[in-house]
Amino acid sequence: MSTKDYDLFVIGAGSGGVRAARMAAGFGARVAIAEDRYMGGTCVNVGCVPKKLYVYASEFGKAFEDARGFGWDSSKPAFDWATLRDNKKTEISRLNAIYRKLLGGANADILDGRARLVDAHTVAVGDRQYSAEKILIATGGWPRIPEFPGSDLAISSNEVFDLDYFPERLVIVGGGYIAVEFAGIFNGLGAHVTQLYRGPLFLRGFDPDIRAHAAREIAKTGVDLRFEVNVESISRGADGLDLQLTDGTRIAADAVLYATGRTPHLEGLGLENVDVELTEFGTIKVDEHYRTSESSIFAVGDVIGGMELTPVALAEGMDFARRQFGEPGQQVDYDFIPTAVFCQPNIGTVGFTEEEARSKFGHIRLFKSNFRPMKHTISGRDEQTFMKLIVDKASDRVVGVHMMGPDAGEIIQGIAIALRAGATKAVFDSTIGIHPTAAEEFVTMREPWTED
Repeated sequence: MSTKDYDLFVIGAGSGGVRAARMAAGFGARVAIAEDRYMGGTCVNVGCVPKKLYVYASEFGKAFEDARGFGWDSSKPAFDWATLRDNKKTEISRLNAIYRKLLGGANADILDGRARLVDAHTVAVGDRQYSAEKILIATGGWPRIPEFPGSDLAISSNEVFDLDYFPERLVIVGGGYIAVEFAGIFNGLGAHVTQLYRGPLFLRGFDPDIRAHAAREIAKTGVDLRFEVNVESISRGADGLDLQLTDGTRIAADAVLYATGRTPHLEGLGLENVDVELTEFGTIKVDEHYRTSESSIFAVGDVIGGMELTPVALAEGMDFARRQFGEPGQQVDYDFIPTAVFCQPNIGTVGFTEEEARSKFGHIRLFKSNFRPMKHTISGRDEQTFMKLIVDKASDRVVGVHMMGPDAGEIIQGIAIALRAGATKAVFDSTIGIHPTAAEEFVTMREPWTED
């Protein structure tokens, strides 16, 4: 029996930390978990969950317009920001309580407060210290706003959900999925949205056809997309916030949202007291078992970099707990992890991009399809769905699937199973589709768009 207070001390009650704590406790370990902000971490409180709720809210406006073509003749209702914001708060509070109950039910001790490493086996929370055989860091990431004149006037995705007022004029700075999603949300809720990105095209890292298609479709919705431009300064003016841009123009706004990346949430963690090595990107360096350079300290989730997705953190937390306190299962496989961007329309993707596939496999075949969703043949909305299959020519295996269109995330989840199982294009072709659906297009694309 260990003489330490705990077998495992988890710092951070987000997706990865809670999963690791619950599973380790289930295996019989004595577990404590410390959290200084909110149970459930980024995803539950200021990430996936509230964002998806706001996406739902933003889609109603377009749905009211679409309905007219189907015979529903009614005026568009007014939107009330406070109702959405406060109902969201109620739902998040409910989820916070569920997380706390799950941890308590697993007999994990919950400590409210910021934990700080004292040494390789000791953690302080407030004025008390606790010893542990193993320590797991799962503190996640934190939004980053660069410093420039007036940067203190900008807000991050942490604050945007709970603004006291609805920003009628919103400027969003950034070109990643978070920036794109919020542009769609606030545009759909009725704000005039301007999105600025310093590069030539947003969504870097996604397939080039998806990036180009997204720019066209998002611009159609009314978002003012401006590429190769950045903010020089923000100041308060008579008409709200005044932004001076690098191209010499100015914009007036009610709020400026910076979505320019996230950094590991390590401030005040006490890393200076232990031998935990960081990577060049400021993330915690771990081996394949999530062990840091300090043998008793481990880390999972966004804080170690990689794919910063909630399901990935969950898988890592589960893998860690099994290896350290139970029976090791299958190691997390980072290939063919599906993801979605809840912009409007949605993006769903799994596997390799075209450039990655060419680099890895050499000769590939591409299948593409672009069409108007069936719903909009009557609604009249100018929107196009795009789908793309990437096939390794030598093996006929489908190695990449990319889509932008309604329900893309829902569709790609099923496609991801096929790719994980090694499905070939012949298997796709022999699968009977569900008609009429958009998803059936993935099994009816017969003629290659190109091959090499």
